Amino acid sequence: MKIAFVGKGGSGKTTLSSLFVRHLAALGAPVVAVDADINQHLGVALGLDEAEAAALPAMGAHLPLIKDYLRGTNPRIASAETMIKTTPPGEGSRLLRITEDNPIHDACARRVRPGGLTDGSDVRLLATGPFTEADLGVACYHSKVGAVELYLNHLVDGRDEFVVVDMTAGSDSFASGMFTRFDVTFLVAEPTRKGVAVYRQYKEYARDYGVRLCVVGNKVQGPDDLEFLQAEAGDDLLVTIGHSDWVRALEKGRAAPFDTLEDTNRKALCVMREAVDASYELRDWERYTRQMVHFHLKNAESWGNAKTGADLAAQVDPAFVLRQDAAPASSSV
Repeated sequence: MKIAFVGKGGSGKTTLSSLFVRHLAALGAPVVAVDADINQHLGVALGLDEAEAAALPAMGAHLPLIKDYLRGTNPRIASAETMIKTTPPGEGSRLLRITEDNPIHDACARRVRPGGLTDGSDVRLLATGPFTEADLGVACYHSKVGAVELYLNHLVDGRDEFVVVDMTAGSDSFASGMFTRFDVTFLVAEPTRKGVAVYRQYKEYARDYGVRLCVVGNKVQGPDDLEFLQAEAGDDLLVTIGHSDWVRALEKGRAAPFDTLEDTNRKALCVMREAVDASYELRDWERYTRQMVHFHLKNAESWGNAKTGADLAAQVDPAFVLRQDAAPASSSV
């Protein structure tokens, strides 16, 4: 199951995504956590110190390896250099599984035990990587997030295994087709006009793409805050999170045992998990593949063909549909 956390900068989406990762890991579920925000804070939110988080390998720095591995023996992709962030899989492409070992996980992922957990499973943590000095003034962050998009486009995931992606703030996610890659998108909204403005914008942009959008109200302090969010988000409001001494301690680097998280907030995480579980029955692999192709063709025409000097529309395998029962990836490179 693929889950995104989005919202206004400062809304608490990184903190809530880290809590949700802990909730899943505490239950023993396989989890891949991905920091795809320009501000790379998910590692610290999961309990790493600043030095450990800074030392995480950057997916953006491993794009050649990622592309070369994923293209496999696909005859429609002449070389890794002709792959772009939206290139869809086809016959011969290598597909990924959450629980497998493969060269991409080996190079880019690190096993992490989230702070506060004594039982449950470790988490595979991936990070796009921050801007480097060489990027400043000459590159956009979406060139790095493209590594995550390729990862998701080639991922075959099932029930009770999870990818949780902490996305870029605001509506930046719409700069690529990645916003359509998720079973559930949790939009974290504070009970403020600015908080719900991002929700309205996201809902408008996602309206025609079948995106399942669930609003999580954060920093809700009383009935007035709740009524405000109910009036603004309506049925999209799934659950609210209130003040948390546990989170405050976490933000000071003092993660308490996760089972001491406040009962109301633990119940909110359970409601979010139930929403994710329910979305499994709504999966439409054919639509998922169609959307992948749609955004690839748009990117090819807009800039991809000119950049690579190739007709990237030819990379589309019209007979291929990504499915859960697709053949597993070859382990060879």
